[in-house]
Amino acid sequence: MEEAKGVVKHVVLGKFKEETTSDRIDELIKAYANLVTLIEPMKSFHWGKDVSIENLHQGFTHIFESTFESTEGVAEYVAHPAHVEFANLFLSHLDKVLIFDYKPTTLRC
Repeated sequence: MEEAKGVVKHVVLGKFKEETTSDRIDELIKAYANLVTLIEPMKSFHWGKDVSIENLHQGFTHIFESTFESTEGVAEYVAHPAHVEFANLFLSHLDKVLIFDYKPTTLRC
């Protein structure tokens, strides 16, 4: 399947529940980052907090981005027991979540 090959970015936008403490958020982010060492298809992990002045975040406060070498890698990651266990914990602390996978494209002029 030709379309499955190539880098895929897995993006998660989240808004933590009010009762989730800063310390707990830090623990969850460290656990998320640790998935790179546990799940082979996951090649990298980056995260950040919204700093936009446009106020178009729709309540989302954090972004998490993971890189994979193929859509099959994403599927393997999603089904991996370490991810399933983490996702159940992580999602229980979120008020809102949006997940988006995409293949980066460079526009050549």
